[in-house]
Amino acid sequence: MTVLHLADEGEAADLAAFLGRLLHYDRAAAVRLQAAGTTLAVFGRPPSFEVLAIRTARLAKPYGHGLDETLDVTVSAGELLDSVDETAATAAVPAAVTGPPWAGVLPPRGGWRPEPGLPEPDAVRTLVAAVVAEFRSRTGELAPERRTRAELDRIGREIWSRTIGATGLPVRAAHAAQALGFLRPRGTGAPGGPGELGLLSSGAWLRLRTPYGSIAVRRAGLGALDVSVRR
Repeated sequence: MTVLHLADEGEAADLAAFLGRLLHYDRAAAVRLQAAGTTLAVFGRPPSFEVLAIRTARLAKPYGHGLDETLDVTVSAGELLDSVDETAATAAVPAAVTGPPWAGVLPPRGGWRPEPGLPEPDAVRTLVAAVVAEFRSRTGELAPERRTRAELDRIGREIWSRTIGATGLPVRAAHAAQALGFLRPRGTGAPGGPGELGLLSSGAWLRLRTPYGSIAVRRAGLGALDVSVRR
């Protein structure tokens, strides 16, 4: 069994927290792992948000001892979480599983360019809180006979499909970032500056980058252009 040696206990704890949040939304969640050099990338798709979540972790040493060896496998998120040893800063890679369709189509590795117009982190968090409150208020006001799954989904689609300013980024991407712990304020002395956010684009994709992970989403109207099919 392959054992990943993470850079420190903090990296292991952050990885475990990310996996735990994914499992909160889908107890049968799968994740795709890609490791090269000293970077591990973990891709997941919380079903409620229709986005891809990406968490990277630093490895203590180059994967495969730096001999041009890489890891690319889809595994059970629950089994991976069970294998994380925070004290030892290790994680054992579980047996591969048959990946869900999303795991075969990931955002491009490169070609990302900055996009303007993203509000400050506090404003993004305030926006998410406001739309969550709006959803709860509107659904709470429904008469019992109208409180159907179809009506709840309709209200949800209308709210979460709104874009953040003129960026084209749907609110659901910021909501997913908040739910997965990516929008929390940075700790004092953390690299990259407190609360740093960025919006990037590559082909059909937009990516909300935060100090704790990224949320990628396909831009409306661009279909399957510029996708990266990774085997």
